[in-house]
Amino acid sequence: MYINVLYEKDLVTFLASGDEKAFEKLYHFYSSRLLAYLTRLVKSETLASELLQDTFVKIWNNRQNIDPEQSFRSYLFRIAENLVYDFFRKAARDKKLMTALINSACQYSHVEEGFSDKENQQLLQDAINSLPPKRRQVFQMVKIEERSYAEVSVLLDVSTSTINDHIVKATKTIRENLERYHVIESVLFFGFLLPYVL
Repeated sequence: MYINVLYEKDLVTFLASGDEKAFEKLYHFYSSRLLAYLTRLVKSETLASELLQDTFVKIWNNRQNIDPEQSFRSYLFRIAENLVYDFFRKAARDKKLMTALINSACQYSHVEEGFSDKENQQLLQDAINSLPPKRRQVFQMVKIEERSYAEVSVLLDVSTSTINDHIVKATKTIRENLERYHVIESVLFFGFLLPYVL
């Protein structure tokens, strides 16, 4: 389905003034594609549906602040992504919720998932490769080889506090690199990434 840019601009203008029919038309046009996008991010159709509703509730509640001259699609998807990011941050602090998310992710299957995982794996590897040699070595041994701080300390002949310093700085760098590619939101709880960035 295609929506004319000028027609969409009119709808957004009407929406900003409180027109419910304009809101319904925009919802009808964007809801299915936004739901598909959210489902790919959170790996749960139920959660994606809730986030979809939250997104449009936020759109309606903030309708007076919408600028018709700006891309409505970009505005809509940015709000949705922020809600997903907020949800993942909350989940990172809630072990039960995180467990439920991971279980949901394991049960979810999608034809694009393999491609997405490969792309994200490559982005993660590129971020790791960007670290200084010693920091990359420490990160590799602790996070990927799952060696203890004490073991790495002995093998590299450095203190555990130095190991910790490398891990903290490496994690910060990797998160910043991934955020630059806007993938933190979509892969925050993936099995291969979660231990590295939290």
